[in-house]
Amino acid sequence: QVQLVESGGGSVQAGGSLSLSCAASRTMYAGYCWGWFRQAPGKEREGVAVILNGHLTTYYADSVKGRFTISQDSAQNTVYLHMNNLKPEDTAAYYCAATSRYCSAPIWRLQDEYNYWGQGTQVTVSS
Repeated sequence: QVQLVESGGGSVQAGGSLSLSCAASRTMYAGYCWGWFRQAPGKEREGVAVILNGHLTTYYADSVKGRFTISQDSAQNTVYLHMNNLKPEDTAAYYCAATSRYCSAPIWRLQDEYNYWGQGTQVTVSS
């Protein structure tokens, strides 16, 4: 079992930046997907950015490419989401999530593949 704890949400004006952190309670296995989903009010939860743990492979939603960067610190069992040029449409609850099996491009967006979820942290972007 893995516990994921997010931190770093908050409020910012459009064009600003925020960084989120997700700390895992134990070392994650290499090749497992670990990253971020978000859910805006009235909308379905969507994949934002994911990293293959221990690899350089990352996946991003088209809406955040070029603005968001996911990274990890394996020694600290932590994954980060650095968000730049934030837009009001980025407003959502952001959830850290991780799979319990090897992940790949065709499945990274599939919520059902993720067995571990954090409690969520709110990001609010005002115009």
